[in-house]
Amino acid sequence: MSEFYQGDFPIQSVSLKKSAITSPQTETDEARKLAITIAEAASDRKAGEILLLRVGDVSYLADYFVVMTGYSRVQVRAIAEAIEEQVATDLQRNPLRTAGKAEGSWVLQDYGEVIVHIMMPKEREFYNLEAFWSHAERLELPTADDGGGKPT
Repeated sequence: MSEFYQGDFPIQSVSLKKSAITSPQTETDEARKLAITIAEAASDRKAGEILLLRVGDVSYLADYFVVMTGYSRVQVRAIAEAIEEQVATDLQRNPLRTAGKAEGSWVLQDYGEVIVHIMMPKEREFYNLEAFWSHAERLELPTADDGGGKPT
């Protein structure tokens, strides 16, 4: 069987601090925290039009999608790097898979329960993920004024 299944895949992307016994609510809270951490890291790198979608009720792919715009290939890659660094630092997690970093026009990062789309404006307009997932709940990002997020 191993001759047909070749690959060097990580087993899973989980926090080292995660308890073996968790409730569904705890898992959802962790996914939300991950999504917000990703959005904050993207914001720090000046990502535009950051959109946080709760897709868990309408899809089995993930609990959240975080969609954002980078205005150059260099910025798209920088946003992706910033997200990876921030999530690794804050939550001790790495993406299960990353695609598109070499091209830099659309980077996809798969964290399991959160999928990140970092797109150039043309790609974002063409694929129009907002319209495709219009039935998903849109979430507001916490700001320092709301008592959440980083203080400025």
